[in-house]
Formats: sequence, structure tokens, C-alpha cells
Amino acid sequence: MPETSYFALFLIGLLGGTHCVGMCGGIVGALSMGAGSRPSLHLAYNAGRIVSYGAAGAIAGALGGASIAFSGQWPVRLVLYVLANLMLVALGLYLVGVTPALAFTERFGQKLWRHLQPLSRRYLPARGVAQAFPLGLLWGWLPCGLVYSALATAMTSGSAWHGAGMMLSFGLGTLPNLLLAGLLSTRLQEYAARPIIRLSAGLLVMAFGIWGLLAVTRLMIRWEG
Repeated sequence: MPETSYFALFLIGLLGGTHCVGMCGGIVGALSMGAGSRPSLHLAYNAGRIVSYGAAGAIAGALGGASIAFSGQWPVRLVLYVLANLMLVALGLYLVGVTPALAFTERFGQKLWRHLQPLSRRYLPARGVAQAFPLGLLWGWLPCGLVYSALATAMTSGSAWHGAGMMLSFGLGTLPNLLLAGLLSTRLQEYAARPIIRLSAGLLVMAFGIWGLLAVTRLMIRWEG
């Protein structure tokens, strides 16, 4: 994977922030019950969430690397790359309002979340960093099409190290929106719900996916030529 993948995933996290605020803004408010708007707690939540993204990225990168090693380099890498970009197109459609586009991915994660969600009760309401950080760790495993799209890209990295790095870049991209969601909650959610904001973000994320698919097409033409 080119080094630009790290920056691309950062931008995708940033642009997909409208989805993050819509899906997780209420969770941020619930996690901070009785804590007001203390920045340290919101930083701890998000640090835990991003650590979980990095762990998931390491797993995805390792699985991708194993599949490439056992099945040969070019064909499997190409399939994974196409899958990652199709997921980005689906994410863009989801952001512009085609809600079924990613529903199938979130159904897969709901079973895992049913097992993790009860663990969060022991940390609520969060009154300090020692409670906020493990809540964030659990929060990072919420079923989310945006995260799964990024994981599909991390899988193409071919290694646990690069997969983790790519997901950490993605997590840092989501950070500004979710920090603001915690501190400004309702106002930011209203802003993120505006049709023009969701449409712009969706089209830009779709552009990433389409550009990647066009790159695959150009590679295939050169290969066959």
C-alpha cells in the first residue's frame, strides 16, 4: 500500500464525521452523565476508542497478510483492494442518505456488541479517566459501517503493523468531530444533520472509492497489455 493510504484514511475519518456524530453523538452524551463537559474525560473516551481501532487494524492487516501469503501476491491483493474501494463507495452512498448501503456490515458487528455492551455498565456514569478509558475501549467495537470500510482498506496493507497504523490514522481523523460532539453535543449534531453537509461528505468519500476503482482498471489494462 502507498504511504498516501494513511493520509487518505485520516481524511475519510474526518469526512465521515457526519456519520460519527449522528451515530455516536448520543453515546458521548450518555457516557458523560454527571461529568459535564470535562475535556479530560472526552479525551480518555476517544483515546480508548482509537486504541481499539488500532487493535482491530492489526488483526485485519494480519489476516490480509496471511491470505496474500497463502494464495499468492497479485490476485488476492487486487481482490482486497477492490473490496476496500467498493466499501468506500457504499459508505459515500450511506452518508448521502442511501441508508441500506452499509446496513449489512453493521449487522455482522451487532452480535459482538451484544456481548460487550453489558461490560460498559460497570463504568457508568464515568466520573474519572479510569472509567472513561475502558468505556472508550468498548466503544471502539461498536458495529459501524464507517469503521468496517476503513478496516477493509487496512486489510489490504498486508501486515499487522501497517494495518494498525492505518486504523490509528483513521481514528485520529474521527477525533475532531467526536471531541466536539462531546463538548458541544446538541449543536454539533444539528449541524452534522444538515443535508448539504452529509451530501458533501458522502460525495467526497465516494470519490475516494471511485478513484481507487479507476486505478485498478488502469492497472489491469497495463497488465493485460
